Amino acid sequence: MVNIPRLNLPNETYRWWALGATIIGGFMSILDTSIVNIAIPKMMAVFAVDTEDAQWILTAYMLTMGVLQPVTGYFCDVFGTRRMYLLSLAAFTAGSALCGIAWSNDSMIFFRIIQAVGGGLIIPVTMTIVYQVFPVKERNMALGIWGISAMVAPAVGPTLSGYLVQYWDWRLIFTINIPVGIIGYLLAALVLRETELHREGKFDFGGFITSALGLFCLLLALSKGVDDGWTSAYIIALFYVAFASLTLFVAIELGHDNPIMDLTLFRDRNFTCSSLVIFLGCIGLFGGIFLIPLFMENLRDYSAMQTGILMLPAAVASGLMMPVAAKLADRFGAKPVVVCGVFFLGMSCLPFASLDMDTTYGTIEMGMILRGLGLGLFMMPVTVLGMNSVPIAKISRASSLNNTIRQVSGSLGIALLSTTLQNRQIYHLASNAEHINTASIPARRVMGSFEQMFWSAGTPPTAVKHMLTYVDSLYAQAGFAPGLLQQKAMALINMVVQRQSLIFAFDDAFFILMLICLAALPPALLLRPAKAKGGAAPAMID
Repeated sequence: MVNIPRLNLPNETYRWWALGATIIGGFMSILDTSIVNIAIPKMMAVFAVDTEDAQWILTAYMLTMGVLQPVTGYFCDVFGTRRMYLLSLAAFTAGSALCGIAWSNDSMIFFRIIQAVGGGLIIPVTMTIVYQVFPVKERNMALGIWGISAMVAPAVGPTLSGYLVQYWDWRLIFTINIPVGIIGYLLAALVLRETELHREGKFDFGGFITSALGLFCLLLALSKGVDDGWTSAYIIALFYVAFASLTLFVAIELGHDNPIMDLTLFRDRNFTCSSLVIFLGCIGLFGGIFLIPLFMENLRDYSAMQTGILMLPAAVASGLMMPVAAKLADRFGAKPVVVCGVFFLGMSCLPFASLDMDTTYGTIEMGMILRGLGLGLFMMPVTVLGMNSVPIAKISRASSLNNTIRQVSGSLGIALLSTTLQNRQIYHLASNAEHINTASIPARRVMGSFEQMFWSAGTPPTAVKHMLTYVDSLYAQAGFAPGLLQQKAMALINMVVQRQSLIFAFDDAFFILMLICLAALPPALLLRPAKAKGGAAPAMID
C-alpha cells in the first residue's frame, strides 16, 4: 500500500471529507453488482461458452462477497478502517483492470473473484467509517447522503452497461473503474484517519470456516435452485451443508470470546427489529430490480438500455428522498418515517400486481417512483435506528452483520420470485389450456378474425366459409396435412395463452412481493427510540 501523507483537517470538516471519499468506493462496488449482467451475452459470444458457464461470472462475484462480509468487522478492528478501505479499493480496482484484459471465461471468473474480494469489503467498511466519524445527531443525514449512491448505482448499472456494450466496447464496463478507483484511492489516502487497533484475542477460525462454508452453500443453492430444481440431490445437499454449517457457526459464536460476528447483538430489540425490516425490505428492493426488467424486456420488448431509463427516475427519487428522510427522522423520530416508507414500498407493488400488455408507461413509471420514495424513506433511518443501539466498540461487527443480512435477503428474494414465476406460469398455462379447443370461444374468435380478414377484402359473407375450405384444400394439395388452417389458428392461440399465463405469473409474483414488504410493518412498529451507546467514537491515530 502506497504511503501518502494525510491532510490535517478539523474534525467538523474531516467527517464530511471522509464521507465524500468513501462514497466513491461504495458507488463503484454497488454499481458492479448490476453493470455486468447486460454484458453476459456478449461475453458468451467472445469466450464461446454457454449460459451455464457464463453465469459463473456473476455467481463467483456474489459468492465471494457473501463469504467475506462476515469477517470484515474483525479485519477493521485488527488492521484499522483506513487500511482496510484502501486495501479493498485497491483490490477492487486491480480486479477491474484484470477483468478488462480477460482472455477466457475461466480467467474472467478468477479475476471477478479478485474484484469481489475488494467489493465485498468496501460496503461494510464504508458504513463502519460513517458510524465512527459522525456523532449521533448527524448520522441520519450522513447515511442519507451515503445512501444516494447506494440506491442510484443499481439503476444506473443496466443503462450504462447497455450504452457501453451497444455503442463502445463491453470491456469498458470494467476498465472504467480504473481511473475512478485511482482517484478514490488517492482521495481516501489523503483524507482518512486510522482508527485505534484492537488486537486482543485469537482469530475465530472455527467461526470463519463454518460461516464461509454455510454462506457459500446457501447462496449457491439459492442462485442455482431454479435451474437445477429445488428437489435435486445437488441443491438438497447444498442446503443440508449450509444448515449444518450455520448451526455449528451459531454454537461457536455464542461460546467464543472474540467472535467474527457478534450474535449477542440480537438481544437488543431495536437491532433485531431493524434487521428484520432490512431483511424484508431488501427482498422488496432486489425483487423489484429483478422482476421489472424481466417483464419489460421479455413481454414488452424493451432493450436493456430502455429498461434502465425506465428505472432511473425511481432511483433518483429514492436518492433525493434519503436526505429528506434524514431531516424528517431528526425532527419527528425515525420510527414514523420507517413505517411510512415500508407502507409506501408495499403499496407500490399493487399496480404491478395487475400488469398487462395495455398498462401504460406512465402507470409503470408512477409505480416505480412510489417504490423509490418508499425505499428512500425507510432504508437508512431503520439502519441508523438499529445501529444506534450498538456500543461504539462493536460498530464494525454490527456493520458486517447488517451487510450479510442484505446479501442473503437479496439472493433469497430473487430465488423465491423466480420459483414463483416458474410455478405460477405452469399453473396458469394448465388452467387456461383446459378451456381451449377448436370449439372454444377463443378459438372461434381467432377463426372469426380470419373470416373478418376475407370480409374486409370484399369477399361476400356467404363465400367466406367456402373460401376457408378452399384454402385448406390448397394446403392439402401442396402436401400439408388436412386442417392446417385450424392448426395454425390453434398455434396462434397457444402463443397468446402462453404469453397471458406469463403475465398472470408476474402479477402473482408482484402480489407476493407486496405481502413480503408489508410483513415488515410489524417489526417496524416494534421499533423504539434509542440513544447511541458507547459514548465517544474510537480514537484516531495520526
